[in-house]
Amino acid sequence: MITIDFQDETNSVDEAFVDLIQRIIRFAGEKEGLKGDSEVSVSFVDNSEIQEINRNYRQKDEPTDVISFAMQELGDGEMNILDENMPVMLGDIVISVDKAKEQAEEYDHSLERELGFLALHGFLHLLGYDHLNEEEEKTMFGRQEEILHEFGLQRS
Repeated sequence: MITIDFQDETNSVDEAFVDLIQRIIRFAGEKEGLKGDSEVSVSFVDNSEIQEINRNYRQKDEPTDVISFAMQELGDGEMNILDENMPVMLGDIVISVDKAKEQAEEYDHSLERELGFLALHGFLHLLGYDHLNEEEEKTMFGRQEEILHEFGLQRS
């Protein structure tokens, strides 16, 4: 079971969207074969907040749509210490509500679809997917579309 901790720093995200994101992340966790209990945090911020995070952590001084911080990536020399009685903290997903609204309009689909897409994209990053090269991108985006399709959240 995945526990999701939501923080809405914008005070603007509808409860129905929070519910959708919770369902899509849990659905993706099942599809990806996650075992045991795990935790994810999802924060909703505005463009200025995500720009600051993007600048500080990725050295890109511009707003972006979603940023993930995986907790399960081991650095050099780090040991993996897991207690099966404790939930695994997968990491944090930060979504810009401003950017989600802009992109929903740009791609001509619902804000619901865009928030679901961004949450899933961030979640797949926490599970180790990436898109640094063409092959990884094909794998990650293919998996993303598969899950969205099975979940029933296609582009409309």
